[in-house]
Amino acid sequence: MRKLLIGVALAAFAAPAFADTLKEVTTRGIVLTVQGMDIDVVYTPDGKFTAAEGAVTGTWRIDGDKLCTTSNFAPDEECTVYPKDKKSGDTFELTGPAGTATIRIK
Repeated sequence: MRKLLIGVALAAFAAPAFADTLKEVTTRGIVLTVQGMDIDVVYTPDGKFTAAEGAVTGTWRIDGDKLCTTSNFAPDEECTVYPKDKKSGDTFELTGPAGTATIRIK
């Protein structure tokens, strides 16, 4: 029993803080700013997202510290590492396969 409790405690402390960032991103949505243009991105609990007023649609999943997406513009899955400890209202730079953008969590 003691080993089980130690294992549970280690797993809890080993849970990465970036999961909190990705939870914030996928439950609240983001505003993605690229070349001065703001793009609203909405994620749904069923693993889908929409952006640019519905012009972009796709799927998402979390893989550790990465948000992995596919879309009608990028059918091959792309995974991007997100920073840890971000919450609603935070803004940060993010570099992914398509380049660098500014992200603001709604």
